[in-house]
Amino acid sequence: MRHLFNLLLRIRRRPVQVLSFLVMNSYFTQNVTKGLPCLGFNCYACPAAAFACPIGSLQHFAVIREIPFYVLGVLGLFGALWGRAACGWLCPFGLLQELMYKVPLPKWHLSARLGWLRYAFLVALVFAIPYFTLEPWFCKLCPQGTLEAGIPQILLHPELRPLIGWLFALKIVILLAFLVWMAVTSRPFCRWVCPLGAIWSPFNPLSAVRIEVDSETCIACDRCQQVCPVNIRIHENADAAECVRCLECVRVCPVDCIHIFLRHD
Repeated sequence: MRHLFNLLLRIRRRPVQVLSFLVMNSYFTQNVTKGLPCLGFNCYACPAAAFACPIGSLQHFAVIREIPFYVLGVLGLFGALWGRAACGWLCPFGLLQELMYKVPLPKWHLSARLGWLRYAFLVALVFAIPYFTLEPWFCKLCPQGTLEAGIPQILLHPELRPLIGWLFALKIVILLAFLVWMAVTSRPFCRWVCPLGAIWSPFNPLSAVRIEVDSETCIACDRCQQVCPVNIRIHENADAAECVRCLECVRVCPVDCIHIFLRHD
């Protein structure tokens, strides 16, 4: 098993993220795969989407007032195995945030003290408000949905353009605000808004695949924080809910004190 993890560390994340985006938007597999939830934030209404957005699916079940056993089972199974690793390796919106952060602008290094907000968004916009209003409000306001579905649908279908109103304008404003925020703060959507990340966050300290820091070897150089896309010190809390299991910290540690292992291995 340790050999498998060593192989994983040799795999570069960026090609995996790009491949994940292409698979989730493979278009030609829609007839077979569109009912399956993807392991990332990718809009179901995107013209090329080949899978269902799990957050959109959860809202659908909230609207029809049924328990989404299948969707929760898929998300729970992945979380139990890998924690929040899908956020770091598979999520297309996570990839977009990392690319936007490369824009040469002044950077804001914000703490994660308001990380509880993503749980509030999960409870309110994904479950409670859709349950009572019978409308999927997170999907209506989602910046990923605007980027992948709202704008392309307007461009591809001229007959929809006369229907553009205040809600679409609000969606564009939200998208632009997030794009600017992404350029100055590393992965802000993941850290403070994403309900999918909120579902997986509690699995980090419980998952089968774990990260461990040898406190006796660690020199507290903060190199891990410098490369961390969510700006955490993994040597202070290897089970941090914000951790997206990208393993960048493992790769750059100068004293090799950060290890990935299988529970009970």
